[in-house]
Amino acid sequence: MIRERAYPVEPWHVRETRLDLDVLAQSESVFALSNGHIGLRANLDEGEPHGLPGTYLNSFYELRPLPYAEAGYGFPESGQTIVNVTNGKPIRLLVDDEPFDVRYGDLVSHERVLDMRAGTLEREVEWVSPAGRSVRVRSTRLVSFTQRAIAAIMYEVEPVNGPARVIVQSELVSNEQLPPTKRDPRVAALLESPLEAEEHLVQDLGGLLIHSTKNSQLRMAAAMEHVVETEGRHMVKTEGNPDWLRTTVACMLEPGQKLRIVKFIAYGWSSRRSVPALRDQVGAALASARLTGWDGLVTAQREYLDAFWDHSDVKVEGDPEVQQAVRFALFHVLQAGARAEMRPIASKGLTGPGYDGHTFWDSETFVLPVLTYTQPDAAKDVLRWRHATLDLAKERAETLGLRGAAFPWRTIRGHETSAYWPAGTAAFHIAADIADAARRYVVATGDEDFERDYGFDLLIETARLWRSLGHHDRHGRFHIDGVTGPDEYTAVVDDNIYTNLMAQQNLYAAADVALKYPEKAAAAGIDDEEIAGWRDAGAAVHLPYDHELGVHQQSEGFTRLQEWDFEGTPQENYPLLLNYPYFDLYRKQVVKQADLVLAMLWRGDAFSDEEKQRNFAYYEARTVRDSSLSACTQAVLAAETGHLELAHDYLGEAALMDLHDLHNNAREGLHVASLGGSWISLVMGLGGMRDHGSRLTFHPRLPERITRMEFALLWRGLRLRVDVRSNEVTYSLRNGTGEKSITLEHHGELVTVSADKPVTMAIPERTDVPAEPHQPAGRAPARRASSL
Repeated sequence: MIRERAYPVEPWHVRETRLDLDVLAQSESVFALSNGHIGLRANLDEGEPHGLPGTYLNSFYELRPLPYAEAGYGFPESGQTIVNVTNGKPIRLLVDDEPFDVRYGDLVSHERVLDMRAGTLEREVEWVSPAGRSVRVRSTRLVSFTQRAIAAIMYEVEPVNGPARVIVQSELVSNEQLPPTKRDPRVAALLESPLEAEEHLVQDLGGLLIHSTKNSQLRMAAAMEHVVETEGRHMVKTEGNPDWLRTTVACMLEPGQKLRIVKFIAYGWSSRRSVPALRDQVGAALASARLTGWDGLVTAQREYLDAFWDHSDVKVEGDPEVQQAVRFALFHVLQAGARAEMRPIASKGLTGPGYDGHTFWDSETFVLPVLTYTQPDAAKDVLRWRHATLDLAKERAETLGLRGAAFPWRTIRGHETSAYWPAGTAAFHIAADIADAARRYVVATGDEDFERDYGFDLLIETARLWRSLGHHDRHGRFHIDGVTGPDEYTAVVDDNIYTNLMAQQNLYAAADVALKYPEKAAAAGIDDEEIAGWRDAGAAVHLPYDHELGVHQQSEGFTRLQEWDFEGTPQENYPLLLNYPYFDLYRKQVVKQADLVLAMLWRGDAFSDEEKQRNFAYYEARTVRDSSLSACTQAVLAAETGHLELAHDYLGEAALMDLHDLHNNAREGLHVASLGGSWISLVMGLGGMRDHGSRLTFHPRLPERITRMEFALLWRGLRLRVDVRSNEVTYSLRNGTGEKSITLEHHGELVTVSADKPVTMAIPERTDVPAEPHQPAGRAPARRASSL
C-alpha cells in the first residue's frame, strides 16, 4: 500500500520525490498516461526494475477459455483479456559500458512529476555508476490527445563529473515476460506470449513490428522513429527481429554537452485491416508526428488541456488534498475516454490489467455522468460503442429466453465474459444503466441526432428486456425476480430496488422516445399496446418496503435476514469476498455497496426527504465499503441528508482511493469509476446537483472544513459556473450572449441565469438534521486534518 501522503500536495501536479521500489507497481498506475486509445503504464524509461509492465490499446484483447466445474446452459464459453502489446517505452542507457539501473551505483536524486495541465510525465535523475561516473537524465513522456495514434518521449543525457561514453538503446519489444499475478478474482489473467509476428521492418532511425493475436485474430502495428541531437561525435544504428527492434545511439559527451533523443511511437490495430494497411497507417501517424515535432506535440497537448480545464475544473478551498485529488481524478477520467472513439472505457481505463481490462456498468453510472457534463463527445462515443454491440446483446437475451437486449456485465468486445453467473448473467441492471446514460446525455446536450440514431434503439431494446424479464402478480404489481443488483453481497434476489427503479425510468423513457419518433417506432414493430405495456409496468413496479422499520428494502425480504457479526469480524478480513464464502454473504444483512443508497442518488425523485434520511441511516450501519464505488455514493447521500462532515469524510476516501491505495490494489490499475466518483461527490454531493428531469437542480451546502467550491458544467452548449461559499452561491454563464440563458432550480426556487446577469442566492440554513448514523465496527471513514 502507498504510504499516506506519499506525494506532496500540490494543486496541479502529482510529484514523486524519491523512488520507492516497494510500491513501484502502484506508482506505475498513478503516473500512467493515456488518451483513451493508447495506454502507457509509468514503467521506468530503462524498463527495469518494474512492478508490472504495461502498454495497452483500447479493446485489443485475446480470447481464453472460461473453466467450469459443471457446465450449464447459457454459460459464457470464452473470456476476453486485454493484451500487453508491443512496448515502445524502453530507452536503456549505458555509461562507459555500465548499464543505468537504479538498483546499482548511487541514485543521488530521482523525481517524477505528472503535470495535469501539460499532460506530461517528467522525470529527472542524477546517478553515479559503480565506476564513479555521474550523469543527469531528463525525460518527458506524453500520449497525445490531438494525434490519437502517437506517443512520444524526449530523452536527454548529460555527464556531470567528466567526459563519458554514452550509449542509448531505444527499443520496441513484443511478448514481454510479465510477473505472476496474485490469487485475487479482480486481477487479470496471465497470458504468456499472446502475439504472433507477421512482419518487421528495420530502418535507419527506427522500424516497425506487426503482430496478431493467436485466438481473437486481432492485428496490431507499432512503429518508432527517432530524432537525435547532440554536439558530440555520435553514430546511429537500428537492428532487430520479429519480436524486437533496437535503435542504438552511441556518442562521446564532454561536461556541458547533451545527447537529446526524441522518440515518436505510433500504434494502430484492427480486426479487419491487412498487414499493408496497418503498416501504412502507423507510417502516416509517424509522418504527422515528425511534421508536428516534439515542441508542437507539447504545445498541442497543453492547448487541449487548457480548453478542458476551462470548462471542467473543480476548485476547492480549505482541503488541499481533495483539490489535488479531484484534478487527478478528472485528468485520468479524461485520459480514459478522450480518444476512445467507439470503444469502451474499462474499469481500470488503460492504466493496468485489472479486471482483465473489462468494462462494467461502472462506466455508464460513474464515468459517463462526468464526461456528459465536461467532455460530452467522449460520453457519446462510449454510448455509440454500446449501440454497436446491440446485436450481441439481443443474441444474449434470446439465449436467455428474453426479448430485447441483455448487455454483458463485463466485457471488452460486447460478449458476456463473466464465468460467475450470479454476478454476470443475473446483473441485468446494466441495461437500465446504459439507458440512463443515454437519456442523461440527450437531456444535457440536446443532441437529437444521437437520440434518433442511437438512443432510440438503446432505450427501446432495454425496455423490451424489462417487459419480458418482469411480470405482474395477481394484484397488478410488477416484479423483476431473480436478479443481482450492484451489491454483489446480495445476489439472485427478487425486486432489487435499484434495478426496479432504474428499469421503471427506462420503461418511461422508451415510451416517450417511441412517441417522439413514430416512423422509427413503426419500423421497429412498436405499436400502441407495447408502449402502453411499458407505461403500465413502470407505474406498477414494486418497491419493497418494511413498514415495521419504516425503511425501503434493497431487495424483497432483505430486512428479515440475519445480521452480520460486524463486532466479531477482524479488520484484516476485509474485503469480505476474499475471506468468506459468498453463500454466507448472500444470506446476511451485509452490504458491499448500498443498492438503495445508489438508487436514492440516481432516482432520488422516487423518495421523500424523510425516507432518504431513514434509509440512509439503516444501510449506513450495514455497508462495509468493500467496493471502491461505495464512498462516493455515500458522500452524496450523506450531504443530502444533512451529514456534511460525514460527506466530507467519504469524499476524502473516494478522492484518495488511488493516491493512497486505500484498497491495496492500485498496482493493477486505477479505479476509474471511483475517480469519476470524486467529481460526483463534490458536484452532486456538496454542490447538490441533480438531473432527474429536463432541468438542473442544485442544493449546495459546504462542510466546515471546505470554505469555497467552484465548478463548471456544460449544459446544451453553454458553460454554467457554480461558485459555492458557506452562505451563498453564484450561478453564471461564461459564454454566449444575453439572449442565451438557463433556468435552474436552487433549493426549490426557480432561477434564470443569463450570460450578462449572474445570480447570487442565499443558502438556507438547514434545521432538520437527524442524528449521526453509525457504520459497522471499524468501517467508519477516516477523518482527515483540515489543512496540511
